[in-house]
Amino acid sequence: MAVAFSVFLALVCFLQLAQRTHASALTTAIGANERVCFYADADKAGEKIGFYYAVQSGGSFDIDFEVKDPNDKVVLDGKRERQGDYVFTANTPGEYSFCLENDMSTLTEKLVDFDIMVESEPRREPQLKPGQISEQTSAIEESIFRLNSMLVTIKRAQKHFHTRENRGFDLVKSTKNSMFWYTLLESLAVIGMAVLQVYILQTFFTKTGRRYKV
Repeated sequence: MAVAFSVFLALVCFLQLAQRTHASALTTAIGANERVCFYADADKAGEKIGFYYAVQSGGSFDIDFEVKDPNDKVVLDGKRERQGDYVFTANTPGEYSFCLENDMSTLTEKLVDFDIMVESEPRREPQLKPGQISEQTSAIEESIFRLNSMLVTIKRAQKHFHTRENRGFDLVKSTKNSMFWYTLLESLAVIGMAVLQVYILQTFFTKTGRRYKV
């Protein structure tokens, strides 16, 4: 009975922890000289905000980014970055802006994965009754927090490998296109040289020389 009650309390704590966290993982295409912004709300001061982005394809896989607080103060920024994973504390409640800018490209469109997460600081509720049930509940809570941390680590590793896979695919695709056009131009050059040689030889053998009448 005590174990079942402990599991029930741990499940409630886990659900509360899940409710404190909300995130949005998106993929967006950013055109040349284009700036796109996304927004997330911090309900109160002290909330943790996570910002992850990675350029999946396009150009040199770099992008400019800028994060501002509700007072239009720059919290984070970077130039020509390929990817980043940041966590900061929202000292001011309100709307935070997350902007991505493809200003360095004049023709190339870039595909960017990004994730914005707002998480409240987890606070443990005081135990109602001391004893074995409280100790078991505390141990299960610790296990849940460790499991949550491991899941976050696995999620970040998946994002990293996903980014590497997409970049490798984009590199292979770009190399394939380059080889195709190089082969096509080389073939046209060979055909052009053959036609030119045939024309020169034909002109040489069919050229009419001067005639003299006696």
